[in-house]
Amino acid sequence: MRKYIKIHPDVIKALDENRPVVALESTIIAHGMPYPENLDMVNRVEAIIEDEGAIPATIAIMDGEILVGLTKEQVELLAKSNEVMKISKRDIAYAISQKKTGATTVSATMLIAEMVGIKVFATGGIGGVHRFAEQTFDISRDLEELASCNVAVVSAGAKAILDLPKTLEYLETKGVEVIGYQTDTLPAFYTRESSYPVDYRLENAKSIAELMHAKWSLGLKGGLVVANPIPEQFSIASKWINEKIESALQEATAHDIKGKDTTPFLLSRVKELTKGESLKSNLELVYNNARLAAQVAKEYMMFEKNNE
Repeated sequence: MRKYIKIHPDVIKALDENRPVVALESTIIAHGMPYPENLDMVNRVEAIIEDEGAIPATIAIMDGEILVGLTKEQVELLAKSNEVMKISKRDIAYAISQKKTGATTVSATMLIAEMVGIKVFATGGIGGVHRFAEQTFDISRDLEELASCNVAVVSAGAKAILDLPKTLEYLETKGVEVIGYQTDTLPAFYTRESSYPVDYRLENAKSIAELMHAKWSLGLKGGLVVANPIPEQFSIASKWINEKIESALQEATAHDIKGKDTTPFLLSRVKELTKGESLKSNLELVYNNARLAAQVAKEYMMFEKNNE
């Protein structure tokens, strides 16, 4: 494995010293946001994690090598380039063998984080069951990795473009806990609440860390979703944003946009339809998730040390 993975010195040092590390995906940089907002976003996210006392580890593949922790130059390359692959599990071996450069999705980031021993991962929103999946069978690989990787994923719920009740049903089938951070309902990405209850509500990072420790100490395989609502001042009214999402979905269908192209198209189109409001909310929820993820990572490492 070491043949294909290069870990940033700061990340190696933190892992060796059992200090908290937070994994970050790179698809949000290369495919989720436009330049220069994407570059400003990742720089601020990493700064937030550091301010909370943890080490950020943005993950990507560059020239056929898995990188865990990026330099400023590598982040800028991802932010500016239009020729970056979108890397899910099925793409990892191809990208490595063909010396490609790619940005990792939630699923690939979880896999790589587990390989190197990172237990907490911050993202915007997880993928899930797409709308009309009963016809298209379009279900994100993220859900399978959540079922098999021992990584806690802090997100603002699932992306609002998805079928939320079917996503929750899938996670329940796979035995993945959906933890509401100070909320009883699943956050709907741009919106703080939905009509769908979470499995359990927890009030602080320490309680989340205790659950992680208990689950994995028992040998119960798989991750958990920590659903963290977007800050209230940046939440978008559900009726208004859902109208924009429905319009974007109709356009995607009309243009026969499928598979891995669906989410980038929908997020971009929703941004246009909301005149940038959705991007502003997206940024703020990512910052909010990074902060909580760092707090959870710190509490988890403390709990592990106290229970050795």
